[in-house]
Formats: sequence, structure tokens, C-alpha cells
Amino acid sequence: MTAVTKPNGELTLRTLAMPGDANAAGDIFGGWVMAQMDLSCGIRAAERARGRVVTAAVKEMAFALPVKIGDTLCIYTDIIKVGRTSMTLKVEAWAQRYLSHVMEKVTDAIFVMVALDSTGKPTPVPEEE
Repeated sequence: MTAVTKPNGELTLRTLAMPGDANAAGDIFGGWVMAQMDLSCGIRAAERARGRVVTAAVKEMAFALPVKIGDTLCIYTDIIKVGRTSMTLKVEAWAQRYLSHVMEKVTDAIFVMVALDSTGKPTPVPEEE
């Protein structure tokens, strides 16, 4: 990852990293971070689709820095492409370090979300309002 000083996208989720989400060294599990990123994509994509969405794919993801107990995890999302039934989102995870204003980029990924109808079948993403 390149040195980035400012998040890209819309702040979609903020949550506190707690001891139950960490290993014995106090590092937050990568799976927990990824789950928060997935939740954020679900929120943002459902708002855009005005309905139900599911995660279809997560493209390459690598962790540059750890998240520690007490950090506030901030997830930023940017819808970079809208297809017929799918949306592609660029997602960035940033850690606001405990009791400071320091923000460090932890990881990023591309998520593909698919809009579904009430029967669970892919449905067209509506035009933006």
C-alpha cells in the first residue's frame, strides 16, 4: 500500500476494537476487521440499491498495520461501479489510534455486492435519484 494520509470515500461505519476481538498480543483479528468492512458495504450498497444486497466477491486484501484494542475502526466506502445487478465498492479500513487523533490506514479491498429481489434472485440496481 502506498502512503495515504486521508481516507477516500464516505465514512460508513465507526466501531471500537474491544478485547474480545483480539488475540493474546492485543492485535485485533483480521477476520473481525473484514467483517466490519463487509457490514459497511452492505449498508452502503443497500442504500444505493434501495433493497436487499449480498456480498458476491471480495478482491485481494492485505493488512499493512494492526488494529489494537481501544482503537476506533473507521470504514470508508466508495461505489466505483454500478452494473445491471451488481455494485463494486472500494473499501478502506482506518484505525483512529486510542485516545489520539492519529489515523492510519490498515487495509483496503474491492467488494462486489449484488442486489436481490424478495425471492433472493438478482435484480436490477435502480437508477440514482
